Amino acid sequence: MASTRKPSTRSAAKNALTTLPQALADTSADKRLDVLRQIAAGHSISQAAREVGISYKAAWQAIDTLSNLSGQPLVERTVGGVGGGGAQITPHGEQLLSLADALAEARQQVLSRFSQGMQLASGFGLRTSMRNQLPCRVLQCEPASPDDPMVWVQLRTPGGAGLTASVTRESADLLGLVPGLEVLALCKATAVTVLSAARAATAAKGDAAAQQCSLEGRVERVAKGADRDEVVLALEGGGHWVGFALHPFTARVGARAVATMPYAALVVGLAD
Repeated sequence: MASTRKPSTRSAAKNALTTLPQALADTSADKRLDVLRQIAAGHSISQAAREVGISYKAAWQAIDTLSNLSGQPLVERTVGGVGGGGAQITPHGEQLLSLADALAEARQQVLSRFSQGMQLASGFGLRTSMRNQLPCRVLQCEPASPDDPMVWVQLRTPGGAGLTASVTRESADLLGLVPGLEVLALCKATAVTVLSAARAATAAKGDAAAQQCSLEGRVERVAKGADRDEVVLALEGGGHWVGFALHPFTARVGARAVATMPYAALVVGLAD
């Protein structure tokens, strides 16, 4: 007969210490934690959303994301709450906030010892399987249409090229995307198609092409494959972008080439 014994309090606490830091792996201070702080202060979900300056839906997305990352329920709903329903922070949620504050203080103490610490550490807090990570600046952020849940985010690369990403309104709210904000543009290499400059210039225009953005660079490395070749481009203004071309990719090292990818393949992130 299977045992139904519940984990001990000591075991649960040990598990929390293991999983809670995952919710803080890519942020030292963001609107998701601000939502949790407002709930800890006794506010409802709708009140917390107003205080943080995001929508009610985005506030719940923030809570769900942090709960998924931490592996623990951080907020409990209370039935019959006023103004969008009540909410109460759990002990795990309180522990997460304490850990966030301690990490932020420790990080600031370390970085304050170095004159360029903040700049040098930018991006180190983000770990992902996406090989393409490029610092950019937000030019504008606007809805695709008045009732559309998606938002178009226009980005500028260090070399002056433009990129467009599509994100949900809730994600734009939680990230605080506004013109001038420094962000990271991320993209899986497998979502990037590399074309020679000549082929890109003669590529057919159509609906598919209209939903693509591109980056131009010079071929730096080519790794030959059976069906596809991996191509690394050196971009204007610094940085690299990796993608794939049909084998054989004939452009030589140093030649100009173009990397194209769908708007939906670009991810916008904030690095601590």
